[in-house]
Amino acid sequence: MLKVKQVSKIFNRGKVDEKHALADLNLFLKPGDFVTVIGSNGAGKSTLMNMISGVFLPDTGIIEIDGRVVNGFLEHQRAPMIGRVFQDPMAGTAPTMTIEENLALAFSRDKKRGLRKGVNRQRREFFRESLATLHLGLENRLTAKVGLLSGGERQALSLLMATFTQPKVLLLDEHTAALDPARAQLITQLTKEIVERSKLTTLMVTHNMQQALELGNRLIMMDKGRIILDIAEEEKKQLTIERLLQEFERLRGEKLASDRIMLA
Repeated sequence: MLKVKQVSKIFNRGKVDEKHALADLNLFLKPGDFVTVIGSNGAGKSTLMNMISGVFLPDTGIIEIDGRVVNGFLEHQRAPMIGRVFQDPMAGTAPTMTIEENLALAFSRDKKRGLRKGVNRQRREFFRESLATLHLGLENRLTAKVGLLSGGERQALSLLMATFTQPKVLLLDEHTAALDPARAQLITQLTKEIVERSKLTTLMVTHNMQQALELGNRLIMMDKGRIILDIAEEEKKQLTIERLLQEFERLRGEKLASDRIMLA
């Protein structure tokens, strides 16, 4: 469903602050794979997500989504194929619009635009049913402005909107990092339920090692623009945080220097 083949990306090429963000990276996801990604700051995790979504284009290599090479596709051209939830709860929704208006926009992401009404009776009922699966009571607040919702409620709505159209690939970019522990746990559980229910091919970046171990059927560790560890489902079930840290030290000859990961 997703192929990233020999992809490299260099920022500020030829300048003093030249940075090799990705170096001949290879990543392949089968339909239904749920891969969690960990790594220290500057490992290339966010660059990888931006490369897949079309924010950046690769210097070399090929990106395929569902068998289609998308190297030349810009972000808006890939949008029908990709759902994405960002770290900032404010990033995935329009605060001045109502819940149902936000949902209508997401619902139309992979459809041709016309002059038909964005929200009709049939669609409103579908929105209510979808919101009810979040167990937050949002199905009774369709006309409420999204800007009035809490961070956790907005992130839950963003997650629902990103998966409305059954995207080929779902990208979760540290989507619980800005939430308090209780809300983060709620969104983690909702993520698990939605991905399993819809069988979505998912790539999730996280700084929380425990979350990386609990979610998904595969775990990869990145460092300096490369994947240095790729752990399949059966081995992942036996993993602990201590073993992950030991593996990083063994592979890199140094300890994992990331306060965010250690604290998480």
